[in-house]
Amino acid sequence: MTIREFKMPDVGEGLTEAEILKWYVQPGDTVTDGQVVCEVETAKAAVELPIPFDGTVHELVFPEGTTVDVGQVIISVNVGGDAPAAPPAPAAPAPAAAPAPEAEAEEPQGRQPVLVGYGVAATSTRRRARKAPAGSAAAPAAVVPEQLNGHGSVTAAAKPLAKPPVRKLAKDLGVDLTAVVPTGPDGIITREDVHRAAAPVTEPAPAVAAPAPTPVQAPVAVTAPVAAGDARETRVPIKGVRKATAAAMVGSAFTAPHVTEFVTFDITRTMKLVEELKADKDLAGLRINPLLIIAKAVLVAVRRNPEINAAWDEAAQEIVLKHYVNLGIAAATPRGLIVPNIKDAHTQTLPELSRSLSELVATAREGKTTPAAMQGGTFTITNVGVFGVDTGTPILNPGESAILAVGAIKLQPWVHKGKVKPRQVTTLALSFDHRLVDGELGSKFLADVAAVLEQPKRLMTWA
Repeated sequence: MTIREFKMPDVGEGLTEAEILKWYVQPGDTVTDGQVVCEVETAKAAVELPIPFDGTVHELVFPEGTTVDVGQVIISVNVGGDAPAAPPAPAAPAPAAAPAPEAEAEEPQGRQPVLVGYGVAATSTRRRARKAPAGSAAAPAAVVPEQLNGHGSVTAAAKPLAKPPVRKLAKDLGVDLTAVVPTGPDGIITREDVHRAAAPVTEPAPAVAAPAPTPVQAPVAVTAPVAAGDARETRVPIKGVRKATAAAMVGSAFTAPHVTEFVTFDITRTMKLVEELKADKDLAGLRINPLLIIAKAVLVAVRRNPEINAAWDEAAQEIVLKHYVNLGIAAATPRGLIVPNIKDAHTQTLPELSRSLSELVATAREGKTTPAAMQGGTFTITNVGVFGVDTGTPILNPGESAILAVGAIKLQPWVHKGKVKPRQVTTLALSFDHRLVDGELGSKFLADVAAVLEQPKRLMTWA
């Protein structure tokens, strides 16, 4: 029996971990090259992973709900054609010999590209051996069983091994890493170890003789209260899309000086146009709604005010003017807020834009939005009106100069042709980066969007 291992790939440039959401196969199932075996969630999106070879599933190393580092084995497959044997019990690893101070393992130069579904190259996980200070003995590369005390924790003589995200988690939870029982490969402390140490102890923890090579930790239920005996609070781990969104929004809020302007106007004619387009036989089968016309109005306003479609390059100290519009649409999903974008939306006709919007929304609701679909946006629309909200002050998407919030469309008394009449009224809010968009440019752009929606015939006269 020949066993091949499939490792967690880097499904997005720079990502270090992903959570296994769902397994599509079980031990004993036959798989073929390119077959999707699981779905994982990264900090950017949910992604399906294909297996890169044929065979029979031998073992699923991690259960659903487990967060796995990039490069770790997640599934093994018997490619020799024999019936898979029962997975052997993990054996305790032998203590690693301390490397010589001058000895170094080969390290690849730079970051190696990773093909989704085919794992990382074998050399990408090799690390340099740590050099000892001059005149001292070589430092051990990893915690070995002799460095564990009788309670399974690391002795004071050995620095606990943990990756930076795990160290930050421990700091946030107030956990002393030197008192944590490591269960990861080579004595590395995992996120589950930290969460377990932070939870109240209800029974003595068993002593650890040696770290297991491939531990399988049960996922932490997000609905389980952390505080023992107190069900009035629930703590939910911050991870995946929500974690990435939080970091991006904090970075945006404290990097780009935000300015927000508002305009309230009569959108009755646009609402009438929507009803007329719905009845048009040439548009049969297409989703026609106010957001479609608003998106088209934004594209017209960008064409009239191209400097609004830009980015601030801090490193180069340059303003980057974009001659294309990748139109982002904020979408609320069960995994958090995401902003996929329609590539080259400025080139699309109204029917094409309708299809793109429908596909974008459907994909987001299914949780199938890819990382590529959320990269490269130049301008974003967020429709808070669907929640009955009048307006808001949206935060810029990183790398963009402006974002438009669309408020609820309501029937209100409005002065129309010299008389107070019930009209459809809405409010738009435009937030922009004041480093590259001044008040004049922001005001002109927002006024143009409102003007198109007040008189939608301008979609033709201004295009």
